[in-house]
Amino acid sequence: MSEGAEPPVGRASAVRPFLVTAGRVAGADRDVAGAGPPMPVETQVVATAAGLAVLDRLPFERHDIVAASRQPQSLAEIAAKLRLHLNVVRVLAEDLRSSGHLSVYVPHADTAQDVSVLRRVIDGLRTIPDSRGNTP
Repeated sequence: MSEGAEPPVGRASAVRPFLVTAGRVAGADRDVAGAGPPMPVETQVVATAAGLAVLDRLPFERHDIVAASRQPQSLAEIAAKLRLHLNVVRVLAEDLRSSGHLSVYVPHADTAQDVSVLRRVIDGLRTIPDSRGNTP
């Protein structure tokens, strides 16, 4: 790593996304109910006191998501910071919400149409490296 460069916040790995989620494409609650769309990328999450209390006992990516959520963050921001696939973050965030480790705040539909919000989400997504670790 070059001098002055910051290491990534999350654990970089060569693990396939479907292995992290055990092949699931929806969180535990949605798997059972089978209804509802996935969380939007602008969904804000924040760690709960219960999540922070068990932080050291959470496995890998779940630990990193809760740790990154000490301050409210969007799913897109977390995916970019941790260098995780956005859908992996969605599935794990749904799991963490159902277990009481994250609080989730889905913005109103009007907010999702706000150009400044969409611009910030796009900018966050652009910081996600490609499969070779290169950022656009």
